[in-house]
Order: sequence, then C-alpha cells, then structure tokens
Amino acid sequence: MRRTLRWTLTLAVLIGTAGAGSASMSAATAADTDIKDRILAIKGMSFIKEKKVDGYRFFILNYEQPVDHRHPEKGTFKQRISLLHKDENRPTVFFTSGYDLNEEPSRSEPTQMTDGNQVSMEYRFFSPSRPDPADWSKLDIWQAASDQHRIFKALNKIYGKHWVSTGGSKGGMTATYYRRFYPKDMNGTVAYVAPNDVNNDEDSAYYDFFEKVGSDKCRDRLNAAQHEIFERRGEMVKKLKALAKKENYTFKLAGSADKAFELVAQDLVWGFWQYHLEPEECDKVPSTKAKTQELWDWGNEIGGWEAGADQGIEPYTPYYYQAGTQMGSPDYESPLLDDVRKYPGLNKPRTYVPRDIPMKFDSKAMKDVDNWVRTRSSQMLFVNGQNDPWSAEPFRVGKGTEDAHVYKAPGANHGASIALLSKKDRAAATSALLKWAGVEPADGAQPKRLTKYDSDLDRPAERDRMMRP
Repeated sequence: MRRTLRWTLTLAVLIGTAGAGSASMSAATAADTDIKDRILAIKGMSFIKEKKVDGYRFFILNYEQPVDHRHPEKGTFKQRISLLHKDENRPTVFFTSGYDLNEEPSRSEPTQMTDGNQVSMEYRFFSPSRPDPADWSKLDIWQAASDQHRIFKALNKIYGKHWVSTGGSKGGMTATYYRRFYPKDMNGTVAYVAPNDVNNDEDSAYYDFFEKVGSDKCRDRLNAAQHEIFERRGEMVKKLKALAKKENYTFKLAGSADKAFELVAQDLVWGFWQYHLEPEECDKVPSTKAKTQELWDWGNEIGGWEAGADQGIEPYTPYYYQAGTQMGSPDYESPLLDDVRKYPGLNKPRTYVPRDIPMKFDSKAMKDVDNWVRTRSSQMLFVNGQNDPWSAEPFRVGKGTEDAHVYKAPGANHGASIALLSKKDRAAATSALLKWAGVEPADGAQPKRLTKYDSDLDRPAERDRMMRP
C-alpha cells in the first residue's frame, strides 16, 4: 500500500511459448533433467541467481515479455520472477505483490497451507522490470494480466498440478484482475485486503469507516494527535527541511517541503488503522501536550516523513500512474483537518507522477472488473480486515457466481489472513483453498494447513511505512 497517497482491455492476444523448438520443449518437460535446466530451457527464461533454502530450491529469473501483448512484434522487456520450488507434483501458488519483487524466499499463506511451489512476479514497470524507453500507455491491468498468463503457460509445462493465484492489497487486486481476463488459468484465487474502487468519485464509505472504526477513545486520541501535528506545522516543516538537507531529499513532485509535510501528515490516522492494532497501540499515541520531537517521531513511525519527498515517491510511480488511469483512489480528506489544511485536493495521483507522463482516467475499467466479480466469478476467496481502511470498499459476490466467498477478519488490519478469521469462517476458507489446490483431505477429515511454521520462510515481510494498497 502507499505511503502518503490513499489509492495508496479486452481483445486478448495469446502469446504462448510455442516455437521454442523441439529440443527446448523436450528439455523443459523431461522429468529426469535437473529442475534448473528444465526451467531455463523455456524460451525467454534466463537465470539471475539461486539461493539455498531448506526443503526447497529458490530461483530468481528473468522472463522476456512483450511490451505490448497486442503487438508482440513491437519490442520486449525482461520481467523478474522468482520460483520457490518444492516438487512438480505439488500444487503451485502464483503470488503477486502488485509492486516489485522480494528477492528473499518466503511463503504466502496459501503456499504454507497447501505445501506447494510458489511463483512470484514483479509487476511491469517497477524497476528493473521496466521497458526502456517506457511507454506508460502499456501499463494497464490487461497488459499485467497478460504477463501473468504467459508466465503460467510457460511454467505449467513443468508444474502441471493445480494452480492458485494470490496476493495482498494491490497484489490481491492484481490476482483478481488476472482472473477477470484469464478466468480458466487458475483453479482458484485468494485475494487479501483488496480494495475495489468501482466509482472513483464516490468515497462516502471511507468517511463512514473513520467515524466508526475502533473505540471512541482511540479515535479521539488519534484525531487529536494528528491535529496537533498540523498545529505545529512550522516546527514540523523545519524538521523536514533539516532531514532533507541531511539525506539529500528533494520536493519537486510535491512542490515544496510544506506540501510534502501535508501529504504525509494528513494520512497518519489512515496509516495507524492500516498497520497498527487497537487497543494496545492506541496507548502509545502521544497526547496533545507531548513535545514536538515525540509527535515527530510518532508521525515518522506511522507514515515516514521521507514519503513526501521525490525519493520516497519515485519508486512507486507505476502504482500512482495506475491509480490515476484505471484503479482509482479514495480521495478521503478528514473534515477534522479542515481548519488546518492548506492544500485541499493535493493528495491525488497526478501529484505523484512526473508531468511529462500523460494520464487519462478510464472510468470503465473497475466497473468491468466489479461486474465480473459480482456476477460471473468462480473459485474466488476475498479476505478483508475489520479495521483496515482499504476494506471499506471491498469486492462483493452475488447471484451468478460459483464457489465465491467474502470473509472479514474481526479486529484485523491490513494484515488480515485466513488464520485470523473466526473459527467457522477459517474452516470454510481452508476447505475451499485446499479443494482448489487439489489437496483436500480424504474421507471428510478436518481441513488444515499442510506445513509446519518455518521462522525463515513464514516470517512477515519487512513492512514499509506506506499507505498505498
């Protein structure tokens, strides 16, 4: 999800791996060949590195993709993927973060639960998986879904058992969009905390959320601390300028240090609910009588003051571009800051994208996805957090869908998971996932996770202080 911004198509050209040559195809499917050699025999696949992992083999690879899947003859780029290999006879989980690629081996919750392989994809246009020169008009949800489709088609020759796609936040959105355009690739999808901004001009759900989330006491304390930070704007901006001088930060995109301060400060309450928990962490929120340094430090922990600088924004340009062209963004501005806000309307996608990159919003893109999810989707599982702002506008399923489910984890934030669901919902979600992965228990046995906890592979990823989906 994004640090300071609350954001945070259908003529398919199938680009397969046909034409790789009979020798390469044979090598890629020969069971007695080393798995690394079989993978590298796939046309367009190249090796970056391998890391040792107990019980697995972990590869980081490049896969050559068309810049434009509708016109593959117009150039290619190298897209990074990783592969956590367990066994060709196990199911495979296709994980997407929606952002860049984590180079450290890890297992998503569906991978842990199914004891499967895991393929992870770096989203197109996140560095280094960016065409050069970059034609930003080729960054859309259909092109990204087509990236996944080609990767699946290439690796399915080796990993021929069931596949399940997954991802959290923008990764959950990505997994959902992929199923919209290629519904038959996966046997199932688990999308965590995936926002669904169907109407980009309608944000009332977020205003309702912040009026009701948590306890009155916690909301009051958070709102008071945020307002006090704005009241001390002069001192805060002075500190931000000093930090910028020390770290060589610049503010060309935001426009000034004062605007960069406001971008971060107006999202602090959002950021608390996104990544922190009530009641234990509410007690750590500073009072209005706290010293300026204490308020500054708390704001830095929640939002990261560097997030308003060019250096904090630029790595996420692809996200902001998509928020402003297709995915939409919740343009929530707390009414409690109306008396101290100087730049209403600043916190929008256009602020975060260099002006030489054109942007035009397509209001039909999310409506198309939403309609498919509500009326035609199948084997879909959405997991949301009760206290997560991004779950205020969730995906919904209805008449016409098949084996599709939406669950809410009580008290959970943006880290909601199947493990945090109520006992009844957890059992139902686990049963559905194992069935889709082809590893459901026999003879009516209780469905349960198929691996033991691994402190290296199952540890939570290092959390960036960001308020993007």
